[in-house]
Amino acid sequence: MTSQVSASGEDFDYEEAVMACARGEQFALQAIYARDGRWLYAVALRILKRRELAEEALQDGMVKVWSRARMYSPALGSARGWVYTIVRNQALNLLRKNAHETSSEDLVLPELSEEDNQELAQEAGRLNRCLGHLDEAKRNAIMLAFVEGYTHEQIAQRLNTPLGSVKSWIRRGLLKLKECLS
Repeated sequence: MTSQVSASGEDFDYEEAVMACARGEQFALQAIYARDGRWLYAVALRILKRRELAEEALQDGMVKVWSRARMYSPALGSARGWVYTIVRNQALNLLRKNAHETSSEDLVLPELSEEDNQELAQEAGRLNRCLGHLDEAKRNAIMLAFVEGYTHEQIAQRLNTPLGSVKSWIRRGLLKLKECLS
């Protein structure tokens, strides 16, 4: 990744950015944050429902991206997905750690510009179309895992399905989503 690639450019290369983080190039982490920070924050906020916890999850997640960049393997999935998974898992860990009732005062949504809202609506539309192409079992398993934050074990119990089937549905469904969205 060269420092010439802007965080907002269409040609942003997440894999190269993660590899640059592994080499200790701080601008790469800054570029990832500049490009996706608001979306990563929204993921954490969706799970945690509290602004200060979402900010903590995002910060801790970005530190983990930096410190674990050498562990990333393109064979296991996209670099962007890897970054989002780290932040999502950090949010889930905080949720488990702070498993207490939240008051309605703590429930907030991030403030987004009109341009951000339009971009988010377009991305949500693409995602919904791709989700619509999945069979119901895969779609439900993915939604329970990535929207509701359930573990594979919890999904298996909720759907009264063997754990191996749930894991398979999620993996195959994510592969189909990746193909559809790219």
